[in-house]
Amino acid sequence: MAPSGSSPPPALGRLERMALAAVAAVLVVLMLWLRGGLHPEAPLERLARQSPEFTTAIADGRPTLVEFYADWCEACRSMAPAMETIERQRHGQLDVVLLNVDNPRWQPELERYDVNGIPQLEFFDAAGDSVGRSIGARSGPELEALTTALVEGEPLPRLAGVGAVSSLAEAAAPPAADTQAGPRSHG
Repeated sequence: MAPSGSSPPPALGRLERMALAAVAAVLVVLMLWLRGGLHPEAPLERLARQSPEFTTAIADGRPTLVEFYADWCEACRSMAPAMETIERQRHGQLDVVLLNVDNPRWQPELERYDVNGIPQLEFFDAAGDSVGRSIGARSGPELEALTTALVEGEPLPRLAGVGAVSSLAEAAAPPAADTQAGPRSHG
């Protein structure tokens, strides 16, 4: 029994219950869409699933961008939409390869490219030679500048955390003499 002077709250009618259920469904769909699907790492998973094999990409005559990543890496996940855009815009000109650092299959590559932080990007020219490395998250405009230089065969832009890669043979070779200046006089 209800206390005297008060009446029980009115029950929701069928129409109100249906409207409430529809609003809840819309909110669930909106939240899933904003988070990138059923999995928060959906763009990262999509990129990894569609990326070519590392050895195939290096040998196919196109420049290659390799990202060493992990599913749990927030910076990797935040960079994924920009990486997806690069892959879509440069499809056929540039290979985008993702290698998960938690997969033991990639251990030789982790060691070869001295991966000690993620995301780590490795840049390869069309001949498959390593031409640079980037450590840390990159913005969309930075990725665009890096990949444009890679596709055009230009030196990578100077950005914090981006460095050129040289082989030991190049590092050990003496600097080339300036042959265009002609003989030098000492007088």
